[in-house]
Amino acid sequence: MKTNPYQKLFVALLILAQAGACFGQADPASEPAVLAVAKVLPAVVNINTERVVRRAVRDPVEDFYAQFFGHNRVQPREIRQTLQSLGSGFIIDPAGYIVTNQHVVERAADLKIHVTTNDGKTYNAHYITGDDKTDLAFIKIDAETAFPFINLDNISPNLLGQTVIVAGNAVGYGSSISRGVLSAVKRDITVDDTEYKGLVQTDAAINPGNSGGPVIDLSGRLVGISSAKMAFTPQGVPTQGMGFAIPADVVRDSVNQFKKLAQKQATPKNQPASTADTSLSNAEKLFGLQLQDLNQELSDALGYIRGRGVLITAVEPDSPADEAGLERGLVIYRAGNSETNSVKQIEELLRSVQRGTKLEFTVGVIRTGRQTRQLATLSMTAR
Repeated sequence: MKTNPYQKLFVALLILAQAGACFGQADPASEPAVLAVAKVLPAVVNINTERVVRRAVRDPVEDFYAQFFGHNRVQPREIRQTLQSLGSGFIIDPAGYIVTNQHVVERAADLKIHVTTNDGKTYNAHYITGDDKTDLAFIKIDAETAFPFINLDNISPNLLGQTVIVAGNAVGYGSSISRGVLSAVKRDITVDDTEYKGLVQTDAAINPGNSGGPVIDLSGRLVGISSAKMAFTPQGVPTQGMGFAIPADVVRDSVNQFKKLAQKQATPKNQPASTADTSLSNAEKLFGLQLQDLNQELSDALGYIRGRGVLITAVEPDSPADEAGLERGLVIYRAGNSETNSVKQIEELLRSVQRGTKLEFTVGVIRTGRQTRQLATLSMTAR
């Protein structure tokens, strides 16, 4: 049977039309990556911290006259600066608990934490605890509402070559996304003299501000937390496409420990103090103080003299400490007749203190350099 050339043309056009219809049905909204991002992004937050630092400055004119005319140099004046840092994090519980990098919020004793959710709302948050070894920290939004969250019960298997997506506050641009593959696991690296162990490696772009944000797979499961980007090897060789994240199983195990500590810190509402304060420290139970050891890194960051005192990290409203005028960021150097250089020392000292007992504290700041002292002795009555 002879085929009409017009019939051939008609069949060809029909095939092209069907192919075009098939291509037209490829909806970007149904792509796995798009679905994964839509699932996770509502739980991703931007973290903005503000920290007040003090530094000494000299007047260059005075230095000039002192050098050429022999005038006595004037003491440097102290100025206050507010330093801001940006990072990312994600909510892991509807109550508003957030996991992020410790280096994003490590100086929480002297800073304010603001959290912006994906819908543009900004909340205050407070620091609960952190771990320098894993570079993980736990904070909580100060709001009574239910938040979307990333479930840590079902994490990614982390297979080499799988597609991964980085979400976070890249260089200040919130809700940014980058995509790559899982390049390696169990990497030990050193970045800026900081050692990281057991990380997963990806070629997805990790930029400043991504720290603390989630890395997910195409199912929306957690692969890890963005932690570091290697721009140069320790030998100075430039690199490209080498980002690293704390693996999801480490995050999950750490969060379980953080939650236990958060539960101990929380005082049940509408419950008498005698039954609610069994898990509180003596300093918090008696005076409303939360304390932290002043390690070398924290002392250097705050400009305080090393090896002396215990840092006040929080003061309970309307507590004896609050009424005495104590504030977060001050240091307790003595309690009673004893020097206090660790939280353990203070806890042992306060073990025998009864309700109604008055105790003197030496509080203030001793700074490095000229060892500037700003101390005061005050009395507080245990409640």
